[in-house]
Amino acid sequence: MKRMLFVYNPTAGKGAAANHLSMMVDTFTKAGWLTAVYPTQGKKDATRVVRELGAYYDRVVCCGGDGTLSETAAGMMELSHPPVLGYIPAGSTNDCAATLHIPKSYRKAAELAAGEGTLLHWDIGTLNQQPFVYVAAFGAFTEVAYDTPQDLKNTFGHLAYIMAGIASIPSITPYHLKVEYDGKTLEDDFFYGMVCNTYSVAGMKNLPTDRIELDDGLFEVILVKKPLNLGEIGAGLQALLRPGAVEEGGALISFHAAQLKFISEKPIPWTVDGEYGGSQEVNLVQNHRQALTILTGRK
Repeated sequence: MKRMLFVYNPTAGKGAAANHLSMMVDTFTKAGWLTAVYPTQGKKDATRVVRELGAYYDRVVCCGGDGTLSETAAGMMELSHPPVLGYIPAGSTNDCAATLHIPKSYRKAAELAAGEGTLLHWDIGTLNQQPFVYVAAFGAFTEVAYDTPQDLKNTFGHLAYIMAGIASIPSITPYHLKVEYDGKTLEDDFFYGMVCNTYSVAGMKNLPTDRIELDDGLFEVILVKKPLNLGEIGAGLQALLRPGAVEEGGALISFHAAQLKFISEKPIPWTVDGEYGGSQEVNLVQNHRQALTILTGRK
């Protein structure tokens, strides 16, 4: 009989994941899985249990928000031969589920996680060797952005909110950075930066999907300088829709890269998959191409 390790966050979705536990385990059983169930006990617990036990199972499935998926992936990255990963979204934003086309329904997501659907050989990033599955970011409003009301996230709302805030609040100070990437170098004052491998960040679903591939070994990188006016904000956002290597829309620079080094004069606090990712003067971001295999709803 096939063996599954099922890790779920009992507090995810305001406790809704726990309410669906019996149904999810029954779905796994009907699909032929002998399932070991583990409720996480706190932050980073999913990473620990997957690191310690994941190698003994044919599949690891996690249920929770993007943070739970991120922690689970971090544990799997420490395995020499990680099994296939399944994901049942139960958070408030669920950026990764949107990117991976995983159903919102607990039952349908459980059926997908237990089945033999479409496999994605998924790029995983690391920030200073700390894994992340969809985004690492720094700068102005990095924390606030994840709590931005939904009506501000429509049509580039997340990034527009950040850029408009930078333009309107004189007290915000930038980081002077040298950015080394794939043999090239940028140096300037940046208020915000985002390295991502996703179609959706903090509910913003209008990232340019034609420029983002989840398995090509490349990140989408977005850096924001100080916008001078609303016209420049609009030009920068529209630059995201144009194909090309380095796009400069006045205040916004966008390009692809596999590896980046951010060098600053003072420590930079980072957010990794929505959680605090540390603060250092030199930060290395690296793409680990096709590091994990995950079940998706993509056709």
